[in-house]
Amino acid sequence: MRFSSIKERLAGLGGAKWEVHARARALAREGRDIIQLTIGEPDVATPDSLKKAAYAGMCAGRTGYSDGQGEPGLRRALAERYSVTRGRAFDPDQVMCFPGTQTALYAVMMAVAEAGSEVLVGDPMYATYEGVIRASGADMVPAPLRPENGFRMAAEDLERRITPRTRAILLTTPHNPTGAILRPEDIAAIGRLAIKHDLWIISDEVYEELVFDGATFVSPLALPDLAERVVAVSSISKSHAAPGFRSGWCVGPLEFTGALLSLSETMLFGNQPFIADMTEAAVRAGSDVAPGMRARFAARADLLARRLEAETGLYVHRPEAGMFAMINTQSTGMNGHDYAIDLLEKTGVAVMPGTSFGETLNDWVRVALTVEDAPFAEAIDRIVAHARAIRGS
Repeated sequence: MRFSSIKERLAGLGGAKWEVHARARALAREGRDIIQLTIGEPDVATPDSLKKAAYAGMCAGRTGYSDGQGEPGLRRALAERYSVTRGRAFDPDQVMCFPGTQTALYAVMMAVAEAGSEVLVGDPMYATYEGVIRASGADMVPAPLRPENGFRMAAEDLERRITPRTRAILLTTPHNPTGAILRPEDIAAIGRLAIKHDLWIISDEVYEELVFDGATFVSPLALPDLAERVVAVSSISKSHAAPGFRSGWCVGPLEFTGALLSLSETMLFGNQPFIADMTEAAVRAGSDVAPGMRARFAARADLLARRLEAETGLYVHRPEAGMFAMINTQSTGMNGHDYAIDLLEKTGVAVMPGTSFGETLNDWVRVALTVEDAPFAEAIDRIVAHARAIRGS
């Protein structure tokens, strides 16, 4: 049977990146004592208030077709929130609602890129970015996020890779997997490039509410001179510990959302009305669970860094936000992939090889900060013992 070319464009994506995670799950099924630090999800349940709001919406009959752009109440709530947090006015028509950030990102990418074009993205990157870029037919052009620059995107690294085919720059701030946050001067320099070369800036901001104390988040949406070319995507998955509800959105110029509507209506018609009502309540009330997650994730990252740097030759990049920390494995004599395999087989601790997120992280592994304190501390004990065994061998 014949398939479209998208099958070839997406071939090979996904499976190999999760090799260690799959192996860890297989070992756990066999009865091995495995501590899984591979996948990051909120470490608390979705608040009862949100579940009750969704249930109330269903009971009230909010189960029909939705507005193709998103339910008006939710779009108003988001426009009001972004007007306050970004310091300039947003209209509800500048908001489009989708089932999660991933769907929003897919739709946005389909609207700005196509076969023969290119999209610039930082390396390392969130694991699905290559897929959403390739799905549009565009080529992904990675730009290194250098450890010596705190894994922040540098405009000079982007500029070297801009060609007449470049259509967009895909940013993640706060960043997954490194937890880095772009500074205002970083965004301004990237913005000047976008203006010079007439590029879109797509900003994935899903970790905005998981910024640790002492760090400050700034969105490209806040810069008036970039207003016509910035599209931000986000959701309640992380901020409100509600990943399974699949409720996200994009915010951008009126010209963009107007053009995107026909694509959105071809894919789907907004998110479900009862979930939109729940999301509106979540956006208006703020998050009861984000402060606790911020504190716990920051404390676990700090504990990991203090212990490994004091007791082993391992270096930890301290995140400024998010759910993950990065460990450099060079002192072990192994690259990140080999280290992750060795650590899993010998200690039962599962971490993600950095190369699952890009070639820049060849000598790194990613550690999820989302397991409870006791197993997390036990995982650190095992990592320390493993490093000492390597050093003593």
